[in-house]
Amino acid sequence: MAVLRSSLRTADPAYAANSAAYARLQEQVAAARTAAVAGGGSQASQAHLKRDKLLPRHRINVLLDPGTPFLEIGQLAAHGLYEGAVPSAGIITGIGIVEGRPCMVMANDATVKGGTYYPLTIKKQVRAQAIARENGLPCIYLVDSGGAFLPLQEDIFPDENHFGRIFRNIAEMSSMGLKQIAAVMGQCTAGGAYIPAMCDETIIVQGNGTIYLGGPQLVQAATGEVVDHQTLGGADVHTRMSGVADHLARDELHALSTVREIVARPGPGRIASPPLAPAEPLYAPSELPGLIPENPKQPIPAREILARILDGSELNEYRERYGSTLICGTGAIGGYPVGVLINDGVLFSESAQKAANFIELCSQSAIPLVFLHNISGFMVGVSYEQGGIAKDGAKMVNAVSTSRVPKFSVIVGGSYGAGAYAMCGRAFGPRLMAAWPNARTSVMGGEQAATVLALVREEQLARKGQRFTPEDAEAYKQPIRERYAAESTAVNAASKLWVDAVIDPADTRAWLAMGLSLAAASPQQDTRFGVFRM
Repeated sequence: MAVLRSSLRTADPAYAANSAAYARLQEQVAAARTAAVAGGGSQASQAHLKRDKLLPRHRINVLLDPGTPFLEIGQLAAHGLYEGAVPSAGIITGIGIVEGRPCMVMANDATVKGGTYYPLTIKKQVRAQAIARENGLPCIYLVDSGGAFLPLQEDIFPDENHFGRIFRNIAEMSSMGLKQIAAVMGQCTAGGAYIPAMCDETIIVQGNGTIYLGGPQLVQAATGEVVDHQTLGGADVHTRMSGVADHLARDELHALSTVREIVARPGPGRIASPPLAPAEPLYAPSELPGLIPENPKQPIPAREILARILDGSELNEYRERYGSTLICGTGAIGGYPVGVLINDGVLFSESAQKAANFIELCSQSAIPLVFLHNISGFMVGVSYEQGGIAKDGAKMVNAVSTSRVPKFSVIVGGSYGAGAYAMCGRAFGPRLMAAWPNARTSVMGGEQAATVLALVREEQLARKGQRFTPEDAEAYKQPIRERYAAESTAVNAASKLWVDAVIDPADTRAWLAMGLSLAAASPQQDTRFGVFRM
């Protein structure tokens, strides 16, 4: 195991310039986080509190063991979308510790459009359930929702991963022995009523909690009956008459205490201790922002990053002298063994083949994989295409796709095109995926996209006998550059749930270590690779 050595000099003017540029990016992320945490705003929050209800983040704080972390998933979901009306997609999801056991917590935010489900609300909850399933986590649903946002029903109701998927996931995870627990804190209407109805155990709060397939207005329209909320589907009805709920809670604190009692029952799912003694890196993770070049076109020094993430700054590098634009090697993070892949240039055939072999070795030894993206893509050009780079890249994509060891991805720089796929992008099943504030991701860089589309446009006009002057080309390319610049940011990726979180580089070790601890306690799967094209 070799110790990585750093040549960084914090007194270097470039370090100060890099740190200042990073701070400006971090301010943008901080503003997005502030908007997400604010929920529906002060007026909606005050109305919520007047009903003797706790705010959703307060509910989570009460539920979790004191002093333990909460790994929030999708905090920036829907940022800037839906006219800015649905911060955090109206639901808070994340992994927290309850009675010493890691759990996936999903809490509707009724201060945001009454907790109704938008398309990204559903996508976020389905993503949270997928993380729970992979890591063997119990699920806790803190329900306070008006059901589907009806104006967008076409994007919510009928498809495979729409609203119904949430209920199917509850049933399937229950069948796997993963506890499904609901605490109904407020209204639970229409299809949303199936969340508590399908959970293993359900608590409902007296006075505020309601569960019904059709609310009073729908009942009156359909049958002519006039009925109030509590008589139709309140806590007394469902704990004494219908049996839809199992436990009557006198208030929210009582409900959350009951959830804790249920989670505390004997069963699997405790955090696994690291098999190795954790060791801090030799170099401070707080120096990472100073390593990110102010100019995003400049390379990020890959080994300097690893020296501030890996335990003891130690890396056992695999084929150091072959395919050197991709660094592969084994080490540890927080005492958990890992196989690391980090880009140090464009992907060539040699680096792709090396990666495929390295992933095979890690899979054989059940070592989790960590992918650190900073990739413009695979090398293009006549000699590379004739040399079979598509075939060699496919080997790497095959290995990433079929390896069943836990995989984690962090975009530390750019993540473009097929390179993003090969480095275990979202479509390839990383258990958790994050981005640094400087991260960029798109099918290709904005300048390349603008140039390609301008050339296509020039050919189209030439066939019609029309000119396409350099001035025309520049006017055509500029809006494309601007659109790509806006769509490729880390905040935009998080708002669309392409990544689970935007994290500070200094927090990368802790973020990965928590994910690795969950994976270490989850059921292991055997890997069976597909056919590698030779």
